[in-house]
This record gives sequence, structure tokens and C-alpha cells, in this order.
Amino acid sequence: MSEPDFRYLNRPTRRTEDRRLVTGRGRYVDDVAIPGALHACFVRSPHAHARIVSIDASDALALHGVVAVVTGRDLAQWTAPLRMAPPIEGLVPVEIETLPTAVARFQGDPVACVVARDRYIAEDAAERVLVEYEALPAVTDMWQALEPGAPQVDPMVYGNLVSHQVFTAGDPAAAEARAHRVVEAHFSQQRQTHVPIETRGCAAVWDAGRGHLTFHVGTQVPHPLRTQLATRLLLDESQVTVISPDVGGSFGQKIALYREELTVAALARELRRPVRWREDRLENLTAAANSREDFCRTRAAVDAHGTLLSLTLELREDFGAYCFFPANYLARVVAMIVTGPYRISDYAYDVKIALSNKCGNAPMRAPMSITSWVMEGTMEAIARELGLDPVEVRRRNLIAPHELPYRTPTGERLEDITPGETFEGVLRAIDYEAFRMRQRDARMRGHYLGLGLCNVVEPTTYGSRFYKASGIPGSGHEASWVRIEPGGMVNASVGLGPSGQGYESAMANAVAEGLGVEPARVRIHMGHTDIAPYGMGSRGARSGTAGGGALYLCAREARHKVLAIAAARLDVSVQSLRMIDGRIEYCGGGNTTAGHPLWRETGLTLADIAQSAYLDPTSLPAGLTPGLEFHLAYDPPAMTYSNSAHACEVEVDVATGAIRVARYVVAEDCGTLLNPTVVEGQQHGAISMGLSGALFEHVVYDETGQNTTGSLAEYLIATATELPNIEIIPMHTPNRTTAAGIKGMAEGGVMGALGALTNAVNDALAPFQVVAWQHPLTPMAMRDLLRGRTARTRGD
Repeated sequence: MSEPDFRYLNRPTRRTEDRRLVTGRGRYVDDVAIPGALHACFVRSPHAHARIVSIDASDALALHGVVAVVTGRDLAQWTAPLRMAPPIEGLVPVEIETLPTAVARFQGDPVACVVARDRYIAEDAAERVLVEYEALPAVTDMWQALEPGAPQVDPMVYGNLVSHQVFTAGDPAAAEARAHRVVEAHFSQQRQTHVPIETRGCAAVWDAGRGHLTFHVGTQVPHPLRTQLATRLLLDESQVTVISPDVGGSFGQKIALYREELTVAALARELRRPVRWREDRLENLTAAANSREDFCRTRAAVDAHGTLLSLTLELREDFGAYCFFPANYLARVVAMIVTGPYRISDYAYDVKIALSNKCGNAPMRAPMSITSWVMEGTMEAIARELGLDPVEVRRRNLIAPHELPYRTPTGERLEDITPGETFEGVLRAIDYEAFRMRQRDARMRGHYLGLGLCNVVEPTTYGSRFYKASGIPGSGHEASWVRIEPGGMVNASVGLGPSGQGYESAMANAVAEGLGVEPARVRIHMGHTDIAPYGMGSRGARSGTAGGGALYLCAREARHKVLAIAAARLDVSVQSLRMIDGRIEYCGGGNTTAGHPLWRETGLTLADIAQSAYLDPTSLPAGLTPGLEFHLAYDPPAMTYSNSAHACEVEVDVATGAIRVARYVVAEDCGTLLNPTVVEGQQHGAISMGLSGALFEHVVYDETGQNTTGSLAEYLIATATELPNIEIIPMHTPNRTTAAGIKGMAEGGVMGALGALTNAVNDALAPFQVVAWQHPLTPMAMRDLLRGRTARTRGD
């Protein structure tokens, strides 16, 4: 079926889940009523690094309503440690206890857990647990961590270097030797955290009679989390059910099985009573998970016209105290795809990941967020150093349509992308030449406008072959089932874990398109491991291609059987039938109108076929089994890419350092859209998150390892007041290798916003001959950058 033939895909419709969510009828973990549930509260280390000398819980246990106080030594008897040791060259194995038994590694590290009748008693009792610590020297940043003689964060990781990978394609050194110029650029992204509206929480119910655990938790990956939970509790997976109801945001924070969640599950089993836990905002900001904090340096060898001859990347990342994910994973993706839509054959990278006495890292929406800023900032640096127009430098180096499919120096295959088209599309939308005239006029009046451009190639699928080729453990397939009920309604499921993205609406459209029914007749079931098929869950931007693709293909299989049954009843060929909105139509005998097939009603509906399939199976054609239930697993291509071009116009008040985003435009190609309404929401959300991170968000640790941003008064996030209206130019083209041409999207907006905003700020400050290369771009940072500087001329 070609794109113009789609009846439900590429058509905007309202999100069906919004009715319950915006009217307060959503069902989150805290809405799950569990009679008799106890409440857990964790005792956390006030030190960034300290030996646990002793824990005295006697005063806490004396408080009426306290049921138990447990420590790492108790949990070591009930659970298995997490061993993160994938066979990757340069990656050091690590092992994590459920709760630390000897040493706390960051401020907020949980060292004990109090269980009480209610949350208030548990919190009061936690303050009565007396922990004696012996403070140890702390490592507070990645540069210090890698110095000789630095304090050791993890005894298994010598020198705190947990991962080191190098790669070379071609001969970058030879390219530099013959280059007209070698341009160096720096990029530093600050430590951030996810700030979901709903913080982490869970509820565990142990059925001693059945030996079965029911675990309610907001998660992006229900099945992988069930596997981890069963493994750590020494149970079979059949003994664990994970139920993830509505989730109030995640952004990557709710993928790992955290130590607090494992503790709650273990307590429910040991106490034989339900136990629940909900962290407060302070805990979330200081102890849930951090992300970002990386530094990049590029060296670009170029000719006199700005043509790239080679690129070398040095990347350093601070991974915090614990590795709940392979430490190489996030930075490795940056290094693999940093060349983006540009023509480069000679390329090398050196990636080092350090441990520090900070909260451990987790993926955050666009874990490779710095990628496009690095590449686009490098293009800007080339233009500055050679005195060229940054637009022309990009045009000279962009991969041309006739060069696709294009093999990047790291072996990634770029195909069915349109970077040149989206770039030109956004330039037309902003009227580049007219802006430059406005900018010159504004500078004459002492106003400093800037325009930032950023081309993005976003990885979206992460198929199994990607993981295999990159040496990262995991699978990229997705599983689905579709069941047509006897009355003609359709139930469907996929192994994704929604956290507010609008999956119910989007996935219903995928099923409707594949089967031939109205989306309103489709019910999507996710987040329950006893119902949904085993899938890899939601991470990256894989849900559209892998999850939507699996449902679309499964629904097509269902349609084939429905039409086969209908063809037997009508005594016609299957090829002469189709199903539209649940009605069977026939076209035969060469009937046409104006050259188009003439379809006519047969009087049969999906409900008629379903009744026969279930209630009159002897009437089915030979070879067809009763019922209409279908299962399909889909492993998409190793990687697919969507692409976009971002343009950001800013004004910088050089007196105060304040940055005002005046206009934001993005031209995007993300293939066939499951639901344009959902896609637009994802684009707005991703861009807003990128702008917020670049302007405000910053997890700050002092020199002793104390987190000084433990509330939303210190950890700032953008609100509607600071964010611009976002103009979206759809320029979608289908992917020819995926189901229905889906490409996926959701993280490219973050990537584009970082680069477009920063490039805009540097464009505005060009007369002062300064370059902002560190985030966040706060007014204080801008004033520091401009201190002692004056503009060269008012008119340049």
C-alpha cells in the first residue's frame, strides 16, 4: 500500500487516552488500592563517599507502627547482586549490591530501609536510624577522577576509568597533514536529570500460596524489568507479574530496575505483606538518576573552501557512582553517529567514561543529545575560522541525494533520509537573507540577534543487528498480538511501555490501517506482562518503527485470514476483496470508474466473519483454524534514521546576559506518521526539553560531592513563559525498508534544540569575538563570557 492509499496513518486524530488523563481519571501506581500495604522509606547517606561503620535501628524499631528496618546485609541474603559485564572491549565489569554493605558512594545512596504502617511513621522512623560513617575523600568530576592517585569510586574499576574505546577509519592524520586548516572546537554539556511529574514508586504484593509476586511500577520496559526482577530475587519469570499502569513521565529514568524497587519487592516476599514506596522530589532530584555531563573536542581537517577532509572526536563522560547500564552505551552511540548528514570518510574517536561520587547515570531523552550540537558547532567553527558563510559550508559537505544509501565511517547505513531538502526548507521558512539584513540593522542599534541552524539525523530503530554489530547486549525486536473478538471489536497488544507519549492512539491507527477497521474499534493493551507479549519496551525512538511496525504487520495477517473466510462465503477470490471500516467490499470483472477499480458492498462485515470464525468453525475453509487471534514478532532493520533541520532566532541582552528565543522553526522528515497529532506533540516536547536543558537545567555538586540542587528552586526547568511558539514544517518521506514506511522520531528535537540555540547565541555574540561552548547558557554564564568585551563595530 503506498502512502496516498493510507486511510488512518498520516491522518491527525485526537489522542484517545487524553480524556481520562486530563480529567483526573488516569490510574497511576498510587491509585492502585492495596489493602494492608506497608510503606517503605530509605535512609540515605549524607556523604558523597563514606565507609559504613555501623547501623543502629533500635530507636526506629521502638516507634509504634514500625515493622522492620533492613540493611544491605539483610538484602544480600535475599537478592542477587547486579553484575554488569557485557563482553565489550575496553569496558570494565562492575557489580552492584542491592544496598551497600560497606561503602556509600554518593550523597543520597540508600543504606537502609524502614518499613512501617504508613508513610509518615516510616519517614519519622528513618530519621531515628543512627548510621555511623567514616568520611572518605570524594571524586567530584570526571577530570579529577582520571588523575593519577584519585580516590577510588568502585574497587573493581582501577583509576575510575570504567570504559575506553577507540576507533579509526581511513587516515585522519594524513588528512590533517595535507589540510588547509585544522579547526578545533569544544563542547561541554552539564549534568542533568529527568524530572518526571510522577517520581519513582512501586508496590509489591507477594502471594505466598502461589509463590508469586505482583509488582506495580511505572516502567518503560515491563518485560525486561520482569526478567531483571526475577533474576535478582532468584525466582522464575513465571513467578513475577509486572503491571505498569499510567505513567507520569519517564524520559529514560524508568528503564532500569533500581535498588529501591528491588528492595521493596524483596521486603514484600520476606514480610509476606504488601509493601509500597514513593520517592519525594528531593529523592528524585538527588538519588534517582542523572544524565548528560559530557565533554567533546573535535578536530576537523578542511580545505580552503571548508570541505571536510577528516574528523577526530575526543569524548569524556562522567557516569556517576553506579552503572545500571553498560557504561559505554550512551557515549558509544554519540561516537558512532556524530558525523550526521555530512560526507566524511576519515574519522577517529577516543571515548573515555569515568566514575565519580555522584548519582549514577541513566539514558535521558536523546542520550546522544550532544551529537548534533557537536557536528553543527564544528561546522560553525569552520565557517568562523575561514571567514565563510555557515550555510555554504553545510551545503558543501551535506550528503547529496544521489549518494544515498551512504555508509558512514563507523559503518552505519544512511538511506531514505532527506537532509538537503529539510535544510533548504527551513532556510526558506526563515528567509535567511532577510534575517541577515535585520541582524545588521539591529546591531547598528545595539541589539544583538542571532540565528542558529542545526541539521539532525536521528537514530530511531535500534534493531537487533545494531546491538550485535556495536557490541552492546540486547535485542531490538518487538512482539505483538491482535485478537478480533466475536462481536467484531479488536483487542491488540505490544510489548511497549507507555509513559505519556500517546501510544494508545498511535498504535490503534497502526492496527486499524493493517486490518481495515476504524481506530475506534481497536483497544490497545500495554504494560501488563501477563497480557502483553514479551517485547523490549520503550526506549530511544524505537516504538514507532518496532512497535507500530509489529502491530501493523500482525494486523495485516489478521486481514488476510478475514478476507480468506469472506472469499469462501462469497465464492470469489481473496484478491477481489478488501475491508474498509470493518466492511467487506468486492471488485471484480474489470469494473472501473474513470480508470479506477469500482468497489461495491458485499453486505458482510468484520463482525459477521468473526462470528463464523468463533461460533461456526465448521463453515471455515479447509486449512483455517477456528478463531481470529494472531501473534507476530518483528525485528526491524538494524537502524533507521529520520532527519530534520532546526532554525532558532534569539536576542541576547548583552547588559544582563538574558537570552530570548524569538522564533523556532523545524523542518522534519520522520516517514509515515502513525498519528500526526501525537508526532507534533512529541516534536514540541522534545524541542522544549532541549531548550530547557541548554538554558537552565543543571545538577550541581560542590567540591565535597554535596548536591546543591535538591529542589525545583535550584534545579530550574523551562516553563511556557520561556519557550517560544514552535513552527513545524512537515516534509515526510517513507522509509522503503520498514513496515508501512515508518521511520520513527521523538528524540531529534532535543538534539536539534541544543545545536540550534547554541549556534544562535554564538551568532548573536559574534561581534564580541566570543564562543559559548558550555551549557547551561545562563545569564550569569553570558555575562562571564562578555566581561571586558566590546563589539568590534556596530555594523558588522
